[in-house]
Amino acid sequence: MAKLALGTWAWGSGAFGGDTVFGSKTDVENLKPVFGTAMKAGLNLWDTATVYGMGESERILGTLAKSMRREDVLISTKFTPQIAEIYGNSVEKMAEASIQRMECGYIDIYWIHNPMDVERWTPGLIPLLQKGLVKRVGVSNHNIAEIRQANEILAKAGFCISAVQNHYSLLYRSSEKGGVLDYCKQNGMEFWAYMVLEQGALSGKYNKENPLPAESDRGKKYNPVLPQLEALTSEMATIGKKYGASCSQVGIAWAIAKGTLPIIGATKERHVVEAAEAAKIQLTSQEVTRLEQLADATGIDTRGGWEHSME
Repeated sequence: MAKLALGTWAWGSGAFGGDTVFGSKTDVENLKPVFGTAMKAGLNLWDTATVYGMGESERILGTLAKSMRREDVLISTKFTPQIAEIYGNSVEKMAEASIQRMECGYIDIYWIHNPMDVERWTPGLIPLLQKGLVKRVGVSNHNIAEIRQANEILAKAGFCISAVQNHYSLLYRSSEKGGVLDYCKQNGMEFWAYMVLEQGALSGKYNKENPLPAESDRGKKYNPVLPQLEALTSEMATIGKKYGASCSQVGIAWAIAKGTLPIIGATKERHVVEAAEAAKIQLTSQEVTRLEQLADATGIDTRGGWEHSME
């Protein structure tokens, strides 16, 4: 199993895309070296969603993936209930549109993005699995009751949830406290952690003197709390020195130490190189505990407006 996935939420522009959410400017040309470097490093698991830039992120990923053999690129994308109307309220139609946009033939893992109505949307995964249009399915932002419910629906057709993808970071451990991590381990499901570095707020690159892009969604969310993060990011940097690693790499290594598969946003080649090196770091249990104590002391809740508590 891969140790981490590369995220493409910040790829391209458009609604819910890179320019709006992250304040970044990315396109096929400047992402080509990022993709190439990742594939050379053996990082071939890519996570996207229809809603990221309303198809733009998928389009870019598909364009870049065409340079490789299909079986060498693992593609993860998502059905997002909030935009289902655009696709005739059909899980199948949204998945087919993703496949068309990426020209990839099939999707390696397809997710129900949010648990707006588990009974309504989960059955839509079954025909996709039966036709081989998707190889595996997962659920994102679901709590234990919702994961169980989705699994029961799929089990009737002989299928099951193979992974759960939730927001999980040093600052937001709701999935751990609510038992989702343990549930996944006990039931042989992968746990994919997104926003592990809280959109850069835990990268150590930003502070009150050097804030995140002010007009971006992430700048508005994290800039006001940057002073509260200093003790934590300082300790992450100190631990990093021991391993010859950056603050970001320590954040990634922490997520791996917790038994999760982190999704790391990749818009620059250095993000990919850092992620590959971070996967080799093994933090001690004392370092993990120390980081969690400092994170808890910040008192910051970074839950997104789209997610509910897992506790």
